[in-house]
Amino acid sequence: MKIVVLLGGESEERDVSLASGAQVAKGLRAMGHDVVSVDPACGLVGVSQEKSHLRGTIPRFPSSEAQDFGSFRGLLEYVDELTTADIVFPVLHGGMGENGTIQAVLDLLEVPYVGSDMFGCALAMNKDLTKRLLRAADISTPDWILPSTVEEVIETLSFPLICKPVDGGSSVGLTLVTNKESLELCFASAKAGGPSLMYENFVSGRELTVGVVGKDTLPVGEIISKNELFDFECKYRPEMADEIFPAAIEERIASTVSKIALEVHDLLGLRDLSRIDFILDEQETLWCLEANTLPGMTANSLLPKAAEAAGFSFQEFCEKLLLLAERRVPRNMHSID
Repeated sequence: MKIVVLLGGESEERDVSLASGAQVAKGLRAMGHDVVSVDPACGLVGVSQEKSHLRGTIPRFPSSEAQDFGSFRGLLEYVDELTTADIVFPVLHGGMGENGTIQAVLDLLEVPYVGSDMFGCALAMNKDLTKRLLRAADISTPDWILPSTVEEVIETLSFPLICKPVDGGSSVGLTLVTNKESLELCFASAKAGGPSLMYENFVSGRELTVGVVGKDTLPVGEIISKNELFDFECKYRPEMADEIFPAAIEERIASTVSKIALEVHDLLGLRDLSRIDFILDEQETLWCLEANTLPGMTANSLLPKAAEAAGFSFQEFCEKLLLLAERRVPRNMHSID
């Protein structure tokens, strides 16, 4: 099959996406597919460039390079590549790659692709809307607020609390707030032109994550971070966290958290793949934090580690995701054989 991998993009998660996309392109070629990689911000990515992204180390902090790119410039120049592909495999994290914009473009072009559609992506990317749906479905999620003033936060929540962008990913901008002074710094950052922020009660406990593929869950994982929070640095630097698959938890807890993960996946209208994150507190209550529609696919990412624990090689896992998307293609259009 001819596959177009979308990687890079214009968000702060650009570096992660380049590494993820290069891994996916390599895996799909190993399965015999004809793969072309396209960066929506810059254009065609050659095999030699992919290899450099595979060899490179992801920086400790999110990329600011993407600010120099014009959105969709590279994508619009390669529309022919998209429209002649059997399947497009987006590996874009954050921004337009994960908020439904790229998916809307692909739908407009009538190009089949891996992953959730524009509605599922947009909904999961907005943490406030996600949590509203979780609460309506009686799925436990920490109390939160989108405030106008510092005083509103203090009156509604209690320290410590978490400050994070309403529509960010990869834990970009995640901050532990322990007092009024640090809270005021978060507000000052938002007023200076930063992202819209939400505030959430901090729940202490074990951090669990569940990958969903198709209608099934992968083995539950546990994340033990070297920092106070599982932030951007811990996610993508292997020395900064222990990621255990399967998690050393009782079977009844693993079964329950897997069941809730599937409920969240369906509640948000997601498809093909997602990763749902939880906290297990000391009273064994499971708190759902968020859903990720295009989780990282780097060598150090959680979803590929979960797939490996389930017995899939990386290339087999990529092929499985491709097959899920291919099943939605009308029979008279393409065949995976």
